[in-house]
Amino acid sequence: ECQCVRPSDKQKQKQRYSGKKKRHTVKSLIVTKADKTVVMISLIVSGAMHDYALLKEIFDPAKPWFKKITAYVDLGFLGIMTDYTDTNGVKIPYKKPRRSKKNPNPQLTKSQKKYNKKQASIRVSVENVLAGMKSFHCLSHRIRNHLDLFINYFFGVSAGLWNFKNAVK
Repeated sequence: ECQCVRPSDKQKQKQRYSGKKKRHTVKSLIVTKADKTVVMISLIVSGAMHDYALLKEIFDPAKPWFKKITAYVDLGFLGIMTDYTDTNGVKIPYKKPRRSKKNPNPQLTKSQKKYNKKQASIRVSVENVLAGMKSFHCLSHRIRNHLDLFINYFFGVSAGLWNFKNAVK
C-alpha cells in the first residue's frame, strides 16, 4: 500500500481514502516465489479495497488456481479456504480463537503455534521482497503523479529492479 496525492475528484477521493492509514493510498497484489523473485503484479486499486477482495477480483474463485502450486497467505485472506476450489496448496496460519464466556483465555495449541511459526519463517521472504521494492523510494514516498498508468509503471519498475538486484547477488 503506497501513499498518493489526494485526488481533486470527489468520487476518486472516497475510493482512494484508506481509513486505517488516514491517507489516500493505492495498492497492488504482488505474487512472489520462494527465491524472492516477483512473478506477478496486479494493476493498482484504491487503498480502501481489502486484500482478499482484490485476490477474488484477479483470480476467479471458480477456477482451480491452487491445484498445482503452494500458496502461503496471511490472515488477510481468511475466506480463501471456503471460496476457492482445490485449496490443497493453500497454506494459511491458524487464527487465535475469540474470547468468550465459555473460553475466557483462548490459546492456540502447541502444534498450531509450531505451524504458524514455520509458515511465518517462509512468508518472511515475501516481506523482504516488499521491503526491497520499497528501497527504490518511488513506492515508499508519496506518489505525486495523478495518472494511474504511471503509478502502475512505478510498481513494475520497482519489481523489475528488485528482480535484477536479486539475480545479480
